[in-house]
Parts: sequence; C-alpha cells; structure tokens
Amino acid sequence: MHAPSQAELLTLLSTGLAIVGLDGRVQWLNPALGEVLDVGPRTAVGQELTALMREPGLASQLTRTLSERRAFNLRGVTFGVARGREVTADLTMQPIDEDRILVEVHALAPDLTPGGTPLSATLRGFAHEVKNPLAGLRGAAQLLERRVVEEDLRQLASMVIGEADRLAALADGLLRHRGAARIGPVNVHELLERLEGLVGAEADAPRLRHDYDPSLPDSLGDTDRLLQVLLNLTRNAGEAGAETITLRTRVEHGARLGERTVRAALRVDVVDDGRGVPDELRDSLFQPLVSGRPDGTGLGLALSREIALEHGGDLRYTSHPGETVFSLYLPMERPHD
Repeated sequence: MHAPSQAELLTLLSTGLAIVGLDGRVQWLNPALGEVLDVGPRTAVGQELTALMREPGLASQLTRTLSERRAFNLRGVTFGVARGREVTADLTMQPIDEDRILVEVHALAPDLTPGGTPLSATLRGFAHEVKNPLAGLRGAAQLLERRVVEEDLRQLASMVIGEADRLAALADGLLRHRGAARIGPVNVHELLERLEGLVGAEADAPRLRHDYDPSLPDSLGDTDRLLQVLLNLTRNAGEAGAETITLRTRVEHGARLGERTVRAALRVDVVDDGRGVPDELRDSLFQPLVSGRPDGTGLGLALSREIALEHGGDLRYTSHPGETVFSLYLPMERPHD
C-alpha cells in the first residue's frame, strides 16, 4: 500500500478547507467543506467563494488577507449556504503565496443540548486545539504497534490508537454542524467494563469496586461520549487523592431532569474516598476553566455536564471529605414517550 500524498491527506481531513485565488474563485475544496456548504468539491471549483458562503464581509476579508500577507481568525461567523440554510463557523484565512489563500472552516454545532443551550466557545476552542496533538499521538502509537514484539505492549499501543480515534471523533462532533450525538442502545455494565480496562492501564490507578443492579435494561445514548464522561469522573477522583472508586448503577423513579420529570432514569454513581470538592468551587464546579488543581484545565467537568444535558439527562454531585459522589442521570425513555 502506498503512503498517502499530501493532497490525499488534505482530502481526508475532517476540517473544511478551500484554496481561493486572487479573483476570489475556488481553486480547490475538500469534501469536508463541500458537506458544510452542500456543494460537490468539483462543482465548487471556479465559483466565487462569496457565492458559496454568503457573508457580507467575506470578500473584503479575503482581500485584506492577501494585501497584508498575514492570517486572520474570525470566530462565530454566520453565513448562508445552499437551500437557504445558515451555518455558524470559526474561519481562518491565511496566504499560501502571492495569489492564493487557504480558507479553513470549522462549522459549529448550533444547538447541542435539549434546552437549546449552545456549546460554550471555551469547549469549542478546546476541541479545535486538541485535534492536532491527537493526530500526532495516534501516529506515534501506530509506529509502536508495528515495531514492538511483546503482545502486551502491542495491546497497549492499540488501546492508545482507539482512544485517540474516540477523542478525535468527540472533538470533531463538537466542532461540526452535524455534531449531534449518535444515539443507540447502551449496555451500561459493558460500558463500565470498558472504563475499568482503561483506568486499570493507567499508572497508580485507584482500586475499582462494583455495586451494580444486574436487572438494568439497555439505555439510550452515545457510547463514546458517555465513556468520556465516566473517564473524566474517575480521573478527577484519582487526582483528588482517591484510593478506592466504587462504580454503582441504580434506577431512580420519578427523577427530575431539567424541566421535566421522567418515569425512570438510569443513575451511574462514581463514588470516591478522596479529598472532596473544595468549598470555594462548589457553586461553579461545572463552569469552564474552573479547576481545583493548579495545572488543571477546568474543561473536563464542563464538557461532562454538556454531554449529560445533550442526552436529556444531568450530572450532579454531593461531596464531603472521604466520600464524593458524582451521579450521571440518563432517562430510560425517549423524550416523546
């Protein structure tokens, strides 16, 4: 199998890209951007970009990019596309040479949560920044997988590749206009077994215990995103000094989730014996950039709650030193049931 060329790699990227000439016409466009604009890549060639992305200030911004010979970033720009749709995106325009501009388009999910709350700009920025390091991580793990002989090391490299793919898909889902969750049946105990495998592979991982309700039926959700929530919670517990984490599953009847009460909700508790949530963070714990650690990003819990809300559920906690419980609630019925 031949190694992909640079042009082939650009075509495969999930980031929308276009090359525009001095006359403002598209010289090349990749399938990802074609999907955003509802136009085929070949059809787009020769058309004015301003006809495909109807935004009044776009033409002058392209001219400015070439005249000043520097890149420009535009955040949260809304423009019209085919069939009367509107797209909101982050745009980057940078000169390639004297008469060509590379346009990068990151379409944003306009309405991720059931209540209509847009995904925060902080989390979108995080998703954008994490994609390139993930690609490098995946490539390094692939090299290791090919070169190591020991089977256990090959399995660890394969796990890194799988996790990099999952996180890249998560980041892409937060950035792209089709970022809705891929809802399907979820066996919560199989999900927790997968979580145990990942946590157990980490150095100095806390002990994991089970307290499961074996009678639970399958729930509905996006398996990868729910796994991300549970990983965030268990890692936070470890960073808070927990020696033991208990994973508990229950059914809660008559649960209040947002503005509605559901007949039954699946509750997954992550219980730890760590230091607990500091008093000064209790009212703002789920806000972006709020962290109890000097080196923390403050994005994990904010993202976790976004995902819970996206599923029509919630993420709550109770905490005191020696016992902190984070509870993920998921409705056991579809919203229209």
